[in-house]
Amino acid sequence: MADQVFSLAALTVLELSPPEMVEVAARAGYSHIGLRLLPATAEEHHFPLMTDSELRRQTQQRLRDTGIGVLDVEILRLKPDTCIADLRPLMEVGAEFSASELLVAGNDPDEARLSDNFAHLCDLAKHFGLHPHLEFMPWTDAPDLNKALRIVEAAGRSNGCVLVDAFHFDRSASSLEQLAQVDPTRLRYAQLCDVLGPRPEDMAEILRQARSERRFPGEGDCDLQGLLHALPAQIPLSLEVPVQLQGISALERAEMALAATKILLAERR
Repeated sequence: MADQVFSLAALTVLELSPPEMVEVAARAGYSHIGLRLLPATAEEHHFPLMTDSELRRQTQQRLRDTGIGVLDVEILRLKPDTCIADLRPLMEVGAEFSASELLVAGNDPDEARLSDNFAHLCDLAKHFGLHPHLEFMPWTDAPDLNKALRIVEAAGRSNGCVLVDAFHFDRSASSLEQLAQVDPTRLRYAQLCDVLGPRPEDMAEILRQARSERRFPGEGDCDLQGLLHALPAQIPLSLEVPVQLQGISALERAEMALAATKILLAERR
């Protein structure tokens, strides 16, 4: 487990500024973090790394001081009107932080256009050493592994990948058998958490759970051992576990997520 990359995802500690997040990750024992350069929703509290050069400077200094690396940057949405050239500033900031992975959501019902835009995105990202990962989420236009993989393969770019998040894998009823057959080069990192209870019928409830009511690995009903077995060995793991725990600090949540993950890996079949 010594070579295993553990990254603290932004959603786990969304209340922290990027420099605070670096400090918490270092104290909790992570090797990397993920930086949210663009907010996922208009409502969420956001720290403007893209436009605040002083905040970027402070974050870089904390990264140097702690030795923490940046695994991924997020979240980029491919929409019907997305102009790929407009995404260059995000790529530049990602490269500035030496990130290697880029989290992408597919929000375009036209599959052919979404595939084309993903291909163009990959072409631009290649100049910055970034690997775009299309994350399948049940409420998006890439709702499951099958469709996300189809889009990435249609794009046909060597740096194009699919992002497996344990929550979305479970709630989309994606197949472990299909995951085990995916080319490992399409799977450069994965997001880990657990989820409790049966799959809700209501998509709004699935979305609510995804953003605020996940479980630490091993504390829910996901077949996480099956998931880990189907993923490439030693794949970097981003721990994305947004939970509502009264009186528990961001540091404690980060520590709990990492401790639970290490137990899970120690029990890996």
